[in-house]
Amino acid sequence: MHSKIVSGFSKKNKDQKINWLAEHYFENSTDLRQEFQQFQHPNQEQQKVFDGFSENTISNFILPYGVAPNFLINGQTYAVPMVIEESSVVAAASSAAKFWLNKGGFSTKVLSTTKLGQLHFSWDGPSHLLEDHLEKIKTRMISDAQPITANMERRGGGIRAIELLNFTEEEAHYYQFRVGFETCDSMGANFINSVLESFGSSLKQYIGEQENWQQYSIEVIMAILSNYTPECVVRAKVSCPVEELANACEELDGAAFAEKFAKAVRIAHIDPYRATTHNKGIFNGIDAVVLATGNDFRAIEAGGHTYAARDGQYRSLSHCTVEDGHFNFWLDIPLAIGTVGGLTKLHPLAKRSLEMLGRPSAEELMQIIAATGLAQNFAALRSLVTTGIQKGHMKMHLMNILNFLKATDQEAVAIQEHFSDKAISYNGIRTFLEDIRRP
Repeated sequence: MHSKIVSGFSKKNKDQKINWLAEHYFENSTDLRQEFQQFQHPNQEQQKVFDGFSENTISNFILPYGVAPNFLINGQTYAVPMVIEESSVVAAASSAAKFWLNKGGFSTKVLSTTKLGQLHFSWDGPSHLLEDHLEKIKTRMISDAQPITANMERRGGGIRAIELLNFTEEEAHYYQFRVGFETCDSMGANFINSVLESFGSSLKQYIGEQENWQQYSIEVIMAILSNYTPECVVRAKVSCPVEELANACEELDGAAFAEKFAKAVRIAHIDPYRATTHNKGIFNGIDAVVLATGNDFRAIEAGGHTYAARDGQYRSLSHCTVEDGHFNFWLDIPLAIGTVGGLTKLHPLAKRSLEMLGRPSAEELMQIIAATGLAQNFAALRSLVTTGIQKGHMKMHLMNILNFLKATDQEAVAIQEHFSDKAISYNGIRTFLEDIRRP
């Protein structure tokens, strides 16, 4: 066990890292270096940029970069870049986009753009002292942070609100400043964290300067942005008369399909087990665009799932009504993203993604991402309430099975023809392949 402990791993070069891993963690390591090196970028300068994204890198992990065309959003047509490894996601988004293309497309609207940060601190003095001095403390914190906020303010952003919260009933001496920010086209994590750390220093200095407060102590616990952004929300919606849903499936007319679809959404509001899978489908679309544009899908997911449980129970992020013969399906989702800074400028494909989308502002990109999530949700539910999810998914998954079984091009054609009207399964394909390979 102790032979696998290493010191100075980060100081080793890539070959040395791979050699050490080969010696301690791989049984058959003959071609290990070649396997890792084949995914390196041929341009050394570009690879150096990739290596800078993370630490202890020994290679690149490749994911498919696809495009879903025909997205009509607020009257403008987009081809949406998507980075995802799951079969049928890009196809489903494309199918939903095309379905809504002649029904008005997607209408989207940014409801709010305020992002949040928190200064967590302990104060063992009476709470009324903080409350009595609150305006002076806020003025001091804002003034001291001016060198950090000046540039953002020139772009139209900056600090929007500062709220003192008292949590002493839940945790002794614990208080919090919850701060609202506008970060324009930047995701703003570094900006927000820098301001909050400045606030912490200003708070300690202010309290230390007050006469007769020396018997009380203050401790800054942490200063950090929150990935829960319920005031940075975008809405995406599709709507049409139920008669226009007649082509949604062969088995149901438009009205019947609309009612069954709406019931499926209501189930995801009632049952958190279903809601989890329901929302995962939404994030299939959202994460893929977030990744393609160099944004943080983990932060988006964390905030979205918290938003789904904001009333105390985890529920669907999308909603559906059928009223007076009209079908309405929409999604409200918090999205704290950026189009400047970070990977959006460093990753070559992230830059191309934003170019493909017309170099959108952060608000425009929020709307594109939300529309893609809604399209993904519509496609998944459409399959679930009609043919079932496996029929389309397994057809898309077929190529993965063929690659795993090392089927030749001729064998792949024979398998696709044979299973064109049959249920697709790994065992079924393997058995058929064994049969046609027999002399």
